[in-house]
Amino acid sequence: MTRRPLNPYFVLALAIMLPGAGHVAIGRAPRGLVFAFFTLLFMVLTYMTTTPDQSFIGRHAGGLFIWALSLPDVYRRARMDYLAATFARR
Repeated sequence: MTRRPLNPYFVLALAIMLPGAGHVAIGRAPRGLVFAFFTLLFMVLTYMTTTPDQSFIGRHAGGLFIWALSLPDVYRRARMDYLAATFARR
C-alpha cells in the first residue's frame, strides 16, 4: 500500500522551516540531506570569509542562497507527485 502524497504547500512550509525537511518528507531523503549539508557548509564558509560589520544576511548569504534554491525544487517535486497521484485515482 502506498501512502497518499503530501500537499505541496505543506511540503514547502516544511522546507521553509528547515532546509532539507521537505525533501525528506516526500521520500527523497538523500537529496534533502545534501541540500541541508550544503546549506550549512556555505553558511559557515560565508560567515568565516566576511567581516563582523556585515549584516546577518551578508554573513550567511551562501547558505541562504542554497536554501533558496531548494525551495522551488521541493515544491515542484511535491506538486508533480501530488498531481500524478490525483490523476492516477481518476
